[in-house]
Amino acid sequence: MKLGLIYGLGFLITTLLIPQKQNVQDMDFKEKRFKMVAEQIQSRGVNHSKIIKAMQNVERHLFVPRYLQKYAYQDRPLPIGHGQTISQPYIVGLMSQLLEVEEGEKLLEIGTGSGYQAAVLGELGGKVFSIEIVKPLQRRADFVLDSLGYENVETRYGDGYLGWPEQAPFDGIIVTCSPTKVPQALVDQLAEGGKLVIPVGLKNVKKLVLMEKKKGKIVQRNVIPVRFVPMVDSKGNAY
Repeated sequence: MKLGLIYGLGFLITTLLIPQKQNVQDMDFKEKRFKMVAEQIQSRGVNHSKIIKAMQNVERHLFVPRYLQKYAYQDRPLPIGHGQTISQPYIVGLMSQLLEVEEGEKLLEIGTGSGYQAAVLGELGGKVFSIEIVKPLQRRADFVLDSLGYENVETRYGDGYLGWPEQAPFDGIIVTCSPTKVPQALVDQLAEGGKLVIPVGLKNVKKLVLMEKKKGKIVQRNVIPVRFVPMVDSKGNAY
């Protein structure tokens, strides 16, 4: 993974906390993280052992601005700047479980955001390619992921509506922003037997959809109603 541009010492001090050794605060975060997984994830039916372990391992507080770290393990999304959010932990767990990742699979994420979802997917053993339309977020996420040693996660700046054709086909595609309809490019880049997890809908009516490609055809089912930021192009126009 390329580090990209680092915004300087002020950025590092105010937005990142990459601990070098364990201290009292780290232990407190670990306790909160395990409690989050038990009460917010497992209790709602996300119980695959690999997902549980991944979410216990990934330190969510390192993916949010420092002033919000104390809220990192609460049951809610958090702002990460530029009008974007880090998803509610339960939604991250649910979407990851729906993808049914196997070791070594090639995965595409649309909407890197903070990098947290990409880290969870990375923990599951896939090779993750993640696209972010907001360049400062992509650079920050790239730096955090690299700092934490996620060598199997690659990010780039670009329009996720178009997918990542150079790396297609993908065994799994996960979309963390909501278009009004499923992008055909993503369907085309899905491998046979692959799964696409995506929130779709108009401004106030969105549903999480699971799509699977079987014998070249798409089988779709609705999962739950959800709220996500809209999928936008480079000019900020919603798709």
